[in-house]
Amino acid sequence: MRQNDPLSPDSDAWLSLKTAAARLNVHFATLRRWADQGDIPHMLTPGGHRRFAAAAISAFAEQRMVSGKALSVPEAWASQAMQRTRAGIPAQANAQWMVSLSDDLREKHRQVGRRLMGLTLQYLSAEEGSASEHLLHEARDVGREYGQISHSSGILLSDALQAALFFRDRLMEASLDLPETTRPRSIDQSRLLMRINALLNAVQLAIASVYEQTPMPNSSTSTATSTSTTDSPVAITINRSRKQA
Repeated sequence: MRQNDPLSPDSDAWLSLKTAAARLNVHFATLRRWADQGDIPHMLTPGGHRRFAAAAISAFAEQRMVSGKALSVPEAWASQAMQRTRAGIPAQANAQWMVSLSDDLREKHRQVGRRLMGLTLQYLSAEEGSASEHLLHEARDVGREYGQISHSSGILLSDALQAALFFRDRLMEASLDLPETTRPRSIDQSRLLMRINALLNAVQLAIASVYEQTPMPNSSTSTATSTSTTDSPVAITINRSRKQA
């Protein structure tokens, strides 16, 4: 189909999941869930990618504004967390963890961060039980992937954790500053904080485990093993004693 054909999934009349979510000011995981629930129409490309009609997105946004429908606590949290993370990045330009990242590594970190954001939103929306445990297992996998990317690039554990803490702080701040339209009950906010903590604890412990299990690349051996025994202070003392004898 031609690019200007309105029926083509590649035309301007159709939006990707990411673009449509941005127009609705929600996380893409939220829009994906709405689509799966049948709340908003979409189509799939031959490659399996979702496409949303721009007109349908505009109508959906207008309907939500007219109805005054408030976001759920997890949805409102995800929106706040994304805004805070984006706003906080420029202030970290001179932080050691940011300086140590190459452009390629930053992109890899962004990809892992997007996965973690979507995973956290799923975890906050999930009921207690086996589903939650499965998501925690996925969070550990994400943490290990992040740790392996950082470790293989020679980034120190302290810098890797500093980046993870920056992300964690933005998520916690978002949970404490939800919009009034959400009106979370105290029990909802407490659950939100507890579940964010549980998931991010799993991620950070997984990062640390990678560094514990694998030596840093190009790490030098200890002085005791790299220094010749005949040049060590103890050996020199012994040799001098032998000569004097």
